Amino acid sequence: MPLTLSHKILDDILQKHGIKPNDLAAIDKLFGGADGYYWYHTMRHMCPRGDVMTWSDADEMRTALQDHENETAAEDEVKPQALKDSHVAAIAGLLAS
Repeated sequence: MPLTLSHKILDDILQKHGIKPNDLAAIDKLFGGADGYYWYHTMRHMCPRGDVMTWSDADEMRTALQDHENETAAEDEVKPQALKDSHVAAIAGLLAS
C-alpha cells in the first residue's frame, strides 16, 4: 500500500484527529507512543514544504526516515534515534493512500 507524506497531509492528520500542533502528548500517542512527536517533526523536516514524498510500503518509508535521522544526527554529531516498530506501524497507518 503506497504511503504519501507532505506538510498538508500531516496537518490534515492532526485536524482529522482534533489535535493541535502544539499538543505533544497527543501527537506522541497518535504517531506510535513515546517519541512519536519526534518522528512527526522529523517527517516535517525531511519533506520540504510544498513537496510530496511517496513510498511503496512501510519498509521503504522506514528506511527513508531512519536514513534521514542518521544523516542529521551525524551532522549534529549526536547518536541517532532508533525508529521503533510501533512508530512505523502508526505512521504507515496514517500515511496510507
